[in-house]
Amino acid sequence: MRRADRLFQLVQILRNKRLVTARELAERLEVSERTIYRDMQDLSLSGVPLEGEAGVGYRLRYSLDIPPLMFSSTEIEALVLGARMLRAWGGTELGRSADSVLDKVYAAIPEELRHHLTNNHLFVLRFGERLDISKTLDIARNAIDRHRYVELYYQRKDGEASQRIVKPLGLFFWGQTWTLASWCELRNEFRSFRLDRMQDIQVQAECYTDVEGQTLQDYFAAQRHFD
Repeated sequence: MRRADRLFQLVQILRNKRLVTARELAERLEVSERTIYRDMQDLSLSGVPLEGEAGVGYRLRYSLDIPPLMFSSTEIEALVLGARMLRAWGGTELGRSADSVLDKVYAAIPEELRHHLTNNHLFVLRFGERLDISKTLDIARNAIDRHRYVELYYQRKDGEASQRIVKPLGLFFWGQTWTLASWCELRNEFRSFRLDRMQDIQVQAECYTDVEGQTLQDYFAAQRHFD
């Protein structure tokens, strides 16, 4: 990486206002910590409003109006593939948002890179998916964002039906199937439900709060315990 590009990228990393150590910056940019110290000194002398010091960490005192680093062709392909995956498997709302992101990228990148968007050879296919899965995914995702309880009408693989009130915690994609990780009020423990087996999902008016032992982090800890 050219030094000018490295200095520019350093500023981009620091724009999130989080204190970042020289070691983190060195690992991310694949240079030595000594190089980071020199770069920080040069950035400060050039007028970049840095705050911090060696051994503690660095951040910007205030935000800068600096355009983002230009995408590489590989990064553009990654964006296209991600957008196509969302269109195929991510629900209606996320699919539309992915298309909007690509439109903005297309408008911002130079002409010589636009063919990587329009003539990309990476495709994502979907076969046999129920049409209402996208709606279910949108409902579950919004319930998670709003911390709302949901009522599920669920049919297990053996055909047995049940009705549950759960705290929706996270959505997981397994290649062809989405599952909802949740805290089940009926069983008083974590449960995962396949979206394609939900007969109905209703968002409740009541919001839930994070309770120790019932959060997404606790869910992850429980899964590691069974590994």
